[in-house]
Amino acid sequence: MRVLIAGAGIAGLALARALERSGITAEVVERGTAEQPGGAGLYLPANAVRALGDLGIGTAVAARANPIRRQRILDHRGRVLADLDVERFWGGVGTCVAMERAALHEALREATAGVSVRLGVSATGLEDGDAPRVAFSDGGTGSYDLVVGADGIRSTVRSLAFDGPPARYLGQACWRFVAAGFPEVSDWTAMLGRGRTFLTVALGEGTVYCYADVDTADPSGIDREGWQESFRDFVDPVPRLLDASGDAHFAPIEEVVAPAWTAGRVVLIGDAAHASSPNMAQGAAMAVEDALVLAELVAARAVEEALAAYEQRRRPRVTWVQEQTHRRDRTRALPPVVRNLTLRLAAERIFRSNYRPLLDRP
Repeated sequence: MRVLIAGAGIAGLALARALERSGITAEVVERGTAEQPGGAGLYLPANAVRALGDLGIGTAVAARANPIRRQRILDHRGRVLADLDVERFWGGVGTCVAMERAALHEALREATAGVSVRLGVSATGLEDGDAPRVAFSDGGTGSYDLVVGADGIRSTVRSLAFDGPPARYLGQACWRFVAAGFPEVSDWTAMLGRGRTFLTVALGEGTVYCYADVDTADPSGIDREGWQESFRDFVDPVPRLLDASGDAHFAPIEEVVAPAWTAGRVVLIGDAAHASSPNMAQGAAMAVEDALVLAELVAARAVEEALAAYEQRRRPRVTWVQEQTHRRDRTRALPPVVRNLTLRLAAERIFRSNYRPLLDRP
């Protein structure tokens, strides 16, 4: 079977690995030119860790990751609103972990060392049919039995094969960075201000993944140089972390809700199909689960039948996640007094409700 995967991020490499384990070698193209992508850190809930284990790289991931056993939610002055035992909730599913994004990519690339990845190459044209023909930015062309768009929230494949839709802005803009020298930071802690959130996740050995966001109707009007001042009134260690945020990556928070993920022998996976707000930390989980399910079906069925079954099986779970991100944003957007009281009284119930369906395998 001739399979093209556009995108060598988490979704694309996970699919290449899953297909290879079924005896199918894919060709991968990546529009980026770097072997290691940029990015800061990742928090991986236990269903993501389970999926990576099913992919056969659980040991490699564990060696690079830091276990996360509790999630704390504070107000911006440091008063505790919730303290959640996530290890108890996830039970036998697995341990939640945090790691640098580059470390996860490294584990995936090691696992797909035999897969050809052409860097600096993207699809520029796509003719559907029994053997979709793809034109590439380097002037080459190729015909395939299956074309997979794993090329992220700005997916070229989604544009070429499905005519969109574009990503939708969700009213928040964020900064992400990694800081070293903070051994006192442990586990996962979110601090909530009015229209502002600052998250710290321990990566191990004093290294911390930091995520900060603000509510804004127009991200283009944000002061990207002096953004740290919006968080200077947060409790320690936030001010000290801000002093180490010089290389923070800025991005608007967006989601993708595609009416269809399949067309003929073309399919979308990961953020190309269903990018979501990061407040559920399910982006990597959904991408790897997509890869596992798609590879399983493609190995067992005719392509068109496999793609139809893939979308039917995956869409309800992904839709659930996106709906929960909206609910969490609505809770966070409540007036601070109401929000804080809600979290003090019902945080654990909300958490269990958000994640309960994800305890089951995809």
